[in-house]
Amino acid sequence: MEKISLYIRESYNELVHKVTWPSWSSLQSSTILVIIGSAIMALIIFGMDAISKTITNFIYGL
Repeated sequence: MEKISLYIRESYNELVHKVTWPSWSSLQSSTILVIIGSAIMALIIFGMDAISKTITNFIYGL
C-alpha cells in the first residue's frame, strides 16, 4: 500500500511542479491544426473508397 501512496504523491508532484502546460492560445492553435488534419485525412480516405468502389463496380458490372 505504501508503494501506491508514494506513486500517487510523486505523480502529483511531477504534474504540479515539473510539467510545463501549454498556453491557451497555443492549445487552441494545436487543436485547430489537429481538426484540419483529421478532416483532410477523412477526405482522402473517402476519395480512395469512392474510387475503389467505382473500379470494383466497373469490373464486376454491378
